[in-house]
Amino acid sequence: MSPFWPQVEAFHPQLWRAVCGYELNPALREELMQDVLLAVWEALPALRDRDRLLPFVLRIAHNLGASHVRAATRAPVPLPLDVEGHDVPDPTTVADAGRARRQWLFEALATLPLPLRQPLMLQLEGFDYGEIGDLLGISQENVGVRLHRARARLKTLLSREETSA
Repeated sequence: MSPFWPQVEAFHPQLWRAVCGYELNPALREELMQDVLLAVWEALPALRDRDRLLPFVLRIAHNLGASHVRAATRAPVPLPLDVEGHDVPDPTTVADAGRARRQWLFEALATLPLPLRQPLMLQLEGFDYGEIGDLLGISQENVGVRLHRARARLKTLLSREETSA
């Protein structure tokens, strides 16, 4: 076992949020998470800088998530929404309001195109523009442009929902 594996296990919440940003179907989400963990396990021997472990594992998660989305768009399979089978919180209760907002965010993120979704998800994990640019292989300026466009689209979605409610 790699000496880094206990630290990777500590990053499980960040990896799970990354996976949730790419897949809404719970079964496929679990499968994608397993693929991410396996890829991290296989890639750990290549890690040279222990201090870069979190960006290392998140880059793997986001690359696999992006590949997963591209593969799904090539052969889309419609998934009927079974409200009984999903964990849909009641937004009228205070305790579930936070979960409802997070669920809305994951669903809204899924509507964004991949080039806008990736930097926003990384920013939500606390990475700055430079780190996001390094992870995605783009300039800091491009990160800023993509984040601005992503936030604008999310604001538009939110305003549409508020006016239709």
